[in-house]
Order: sequence, then structure tokens, then C-alpha cells
Amino acid sequence: MIYLKYACLWAFSMFILVRAGAQKEVKFLQKDKEQKVDVLVDGKLFTSYLYTNNIDKPVLFPLVTASGQTVTRGFPLNPRPNERTDHPHHIGMWFNYGDVNGLDFWNNSYAIKQEDKPKYGSIHHQRIIKAESGKDKGTLVVAADWVDNKGNVLLKETTTFVFYGDASSRTIDRLTTLTAQNGKVSFKDNKEGVLGIRVSRELEMPADKPEVFTDAQGNPTKVAVLNNEGVTGNFLTSEGKTGNDAWGTRGKWCMMYGTKNGQPVAISIIDHPANPGYPTYWHARGYGLFAANTLGQEALSNGKEKLNFSLDPGKSVTFRYRVKITDGATPTANELNKEAEAFSKVK
Repeated sequence: MIYLKYACLWAFSMFILVRAGAQKEVKFLQKDKEQKVDVLVDGKLFTSYLYTNNIDKPVLFPLVTASGQTVTRGFPLNPRPNERTDHPHHIGMWFNYGDVNGLDFWNNSYAIKQEDKPKYGSIHHQRIIKAESGKDKGTLVVAADWVDNKGNVLLKETTTFVFYGDASSRTIDRLTTLTAQNGKVSFKDNKEGVLGIRVSRELEMPADKPEVFTDAQGNPTKVAVLNNEGVTGNFLTSEGKTGNDAWGTRGKWCMMYGTKNGQPVAISIIDHPANPGYPTYWHARGYGLFAANTLGQEALSNGKEKLNFSLDPGKSVTFRYRVKITDGATPTANELNKEAEAFSKVK
């Protein structure tokens, strides 16, 4: 009976995924020497799980649509002409946070001075637990440690990625479980978190003035004005917020969409009702940062709300997100509401 229950839930979740057409084969190529796992959908690269030593957390990089459009920024790993070079910690798609026991995991990168490194934390990949290819989906399970500058482990992470794809879309379900180790772990409310994506130049919002953004340690980053030719991005949330009005608001989903090479493309992040702080706040910036932050309530609500989530030693929490990447047609709000309903049934 238990197996039947979960089989039915999975089938309901898959209903939305298959409506656009048959699911494609997903295959994993483990490349240990390159410290990555390539994810192929229908024989074409979708993304790579990347855990190289020159970055301070594992990432999915790049993210590629069904038709071959890359929707993530190349910098700093694979810079492309005319794209921004700010925020070097924004790489592909990642999961971390700006205040974990006072340590900044979000902003850590090669750009941090060595004398400042004790203020930052890193996520170290430990092992591939499972890489199971399949005719209609692929499942990748990985383990990682959240550590301080001395290598002390604060959190053990186990993440399951489920990858899907059809003729016009690519989908990632990310389920991440964090377990506190030798002491209590606090996630003080902070705007820098939790699931982040840095998009390509075409999906940014057009901007007509430079801006300065300050990180969790008070370090300013200047975002300059660039040529807006071909820059077409916008945000839409489940609550109808658009553009810069999406930042600091709640919603069960948010979509960043625009046109690249004359073709509509969109990235949608869907929150899950079981996540702490649901529905999430959106840390969505016009310069190309697209993040769901369920933990930063005080920072994102101007002090109107507060969470300050924490874990006692040995206790765990699981975060669930669905990321859907489409091209050829921009999803409607009704379609994303149905997607969110289907994802809410995933355990």
C-alpha cells in the first residue's frame, strides 16, 4: 500500500511534466578527473554537476535549454563577450546561505582576500552516492560537507537531483537534506540565499543606471550599466509581481523570462509547501540574479517578519525545489500554478 501511494504521487507529479510530449532519455557521464558529472537529455548536454577545487560549492553549470540555448552566465568559469563580471560567486545554479553560524557561505569565492577567509564557509563535495540513468528521468544523489575555514563540519548535506526533459523543456527537482553535526546550527535571517541561478545577459532586465549591492559582510559590489541591446528579461511571480517589484515579495513560484537569439526562453523556480518559511521570498535582481530565499525573512521584509531558523545537533531539514527551463513559448501563470500543484505532491 505504501509503494502504491508513492507511485500514485509520482505519477500525478509527472502529469504536468509529460503534457508537452514524451520524456527523453537522461544519461549521466561521470568524469572523475574533471570533477564533474555531465547530464545528457536525449543525447544533448543539459547541465553538469561540477565540484572542482576552484569554486567554494558544487554547482550545476551551465544550464542549457532543449533547443541548445545556454541560459546561465559564463563568468567566471567560461566568460563570454558583453556579459557582466560582477559577483564571482554567482555560478550557474547553486544552493547555500549567507549566515550559517555567522559564516558567509553565499559570497565565498576566489575574490575573497585570504585574511578575510575565516569569515566565510565552503561546501565540499564528498562523493557520488548514485547516478542512475533512465529512459524518462535520471537521478543523481550526492553528499557534501558544509565546513568552516578550518575544515570543521557544521552540516552534512545529501542532495537528490531528478532530471527530466521533453521536446521543449528541461526540469530539475532538487531535494537537499542538511543535518547538523557537533553543535547547534543557526541560519540567521539574511538576504543572501538559498537556491540561486545567475542568468545570461539576454535574460537580465534592461537597466539605465549603475547600482551598488552590499553583501553579508558589508562588501560593496558595483553593477555597471551596459549596452541594453538584446537584453529582454523580466520577472513574474505567482502573486502577479513583475520586474523589480518581485524582489522581497513572497510567492509559490517565480519566472524569469525573455528572448534569446529571437526565441522565447524562461526559467521558473517552484517552491514546495514543506519548505521552512513557505512561500519563499524572492531575492530577484534585474542584473541577472534569480534566487528563492525561504530563510531571509527579516532582511527581505524590512523587519516585518522574522524566522531565524536553526537546527539542534543531529537534527535535519529538507529543502525541495523544482526548476523548469522552457523555450519556444513562455509558460502562462495557469500552467505554472498546475506545475506547482503537481510538485507539491512530491515528498
